[in-house]
Amino acid sequence: MRVLVACEFSGVTREAFRARGHEAWSCDLLPALDGSPFHIQSDALWEAENQDFDLMIAYPPCTFLTVSGARWWKDRKQEQHEAAQFAYMLMSAPVPRICVENPIGYLSTYIRKPEQIIQPWQFGHGETKATCLWLNNLPLLKPTNIVEGREPRIHFESPGVKNGLTRQQRRSITLHGIAEAMAEQWGSLPR
Repeated sequence: MRVLVACEFSGVTREAFRARGHEAWSCDLLPALDGSPFHIQSDALWEAENQDFDLMIAYPPCTFLTVSGARWWKDRKQEQHEAAQFAYMLMSAPVPRICVENPIGYLSTYIRKPEQIIQPWQFGHGETKATCLWLNNLPLLKPTNIVEGREPRIHFESPGVKNGLTRQQRRSITLHGIAEAMAEQWGSLPR
């Protein structure tokens, strides 16, 4: 299966699919965090519209979309509209199967309610971070490892640069358990 992981610089989801034998590529405006040759530093929407992929998992930037930033929405209408439009265009890309991921926020009213809301604790990570999935031609993601210790680690992530990454970049990295579930469940679908 040929997989595009749009708006991913970390390579976590890409590598979960590659480990299962898929031709997976991450794509972001940022360079690959892991230096992988299987990363395209480009406009993810252009790649989705102009290349031939069987599956796209997209993580569009949530800065102007997430409910945790709602107090600034009134002053950021243009940025919010552009961010929502970008997510909508990813959802509408000519790829047979699509998952667009984003926290609870503006996309639920701008586009539609998500097909699914998942939590890290359903996939082996003892924390909370409600995450919406908008799915096109994909089944719901089944929990793989429900664990205890549910605390909002991501919410309390300290500001500033740590290990060369900004707070926003650290918060955007997909957790391995979720990426593994996507690769295992969606990577096994017939072409």
